[in-house]
Amino acid sequence: MAVPPKILIQTAQLVWQTLWRTMMAQLAPGDRSGNFQRVDSQFRQQIGTETFPAAPHRYRLYVGLICPWAHRTVITHVLKGLEDCIDLKVAIADLSVGGWRLENDPTGCRSMQELYRLGQPDYTGRYSVPVLWDCQNKQIVNNESAEIIVMLNEAFNLWAKYPDRDLYPAHLRGEGDRLNELIYRTVNNGVYRCGFARTQAAYDQGVTELFATLDLLEKQLGDRRYLLGDQLTLCDVRLFTTLIRFDLVYHGLFKCDRRRIRDYENLWGYVRDIYQQSGIAATCPLQTIHREYYQSLFPLNPGGIIPIGFDITELTIPHHRG
Repeated sequence: MAVPPKILIQTAQLVWQTLWRTMMAQLAPGDRSGNFQRVDSQFRQQIGTETFPAAPHRYRLYVGLICPWAHRTVITHVLKGLEDCIDLKVAIADLSVGGWRLENDPTGCRSMQELYRLGQPDYTGRYSVPVLWDCQNKQIVNNESAEIIVMLNEAFNLWAKYPDRDLYPAHLRGEGDRLNELIYRTVNNGVYRCGFARTQAAYDQGVTELFATLDLLEKQLGDRRYLLGDQLTLCDVRLFTTLIRFDLVYHGLFKCDRRRIRDYENLWGYVRDIYQQSGIAATCPLQTIHREYYQSLFPLNPGGIIPIGFDITELTIPHHRG
């Protein structure tokens, strides 16, 4: 096979690298060292205030099922039994609109971009999910998943099917908040620091910190069922949505390939444990997650080829963590 001329190779590299950097700057903002910098959520109001009182049938939760941040809110919505209190609306990742598309939405909006601008006409930030929406005032209450799940756990207990299920117990909050900070920085956001790194040094740092934390969590789960003991908490919900995507997506597409979650005895059992709990598997459309990540993140997979993945029925193997 003839090798392309040197000038052709160099030109192709220059063009592709320039285009790649341009697309990555739009997809995943970074600092001067090439580290991915997640943009802070801009809507941070709370349920329980005069403006946004707790009430049934007033709020709607917009989510994208492939998004791990939105997935947290869906799981909390299920665990608390809020189906009859807070409407759930699924947005669809759509490259043709460059974001999240809405179908037959009660607001008349056709995308999350339109919804954001309905709530705040001069908004110019990112049009992300999840969003907790006030249907009465047509305003965004909050678009920070870590805060939405706390509100879902506490603010709607009068109408929840499982009001006594406390996923954020007061006596565990100190330990849980400290662990959440580590997990967010090195795992939840850590996989994106690996996948969206724009320099070798940024990637090396991200992947080293990621697997150092996974090793730590593997050890911690050796003598307890969940991260904080025998009780499932929001700490577990926040970790689970990353781990359930790890072998399907992050291991390959995001270059988090030092080990798979299935290579960790305790972490793999822990993932199966949570997945097999009532209502959780239905929130995990794994085939869709697998396909959409590889199709929608074009700069990471320009050929559009979707790998075969692993047999997701392995998630139903008994975990023996009870």
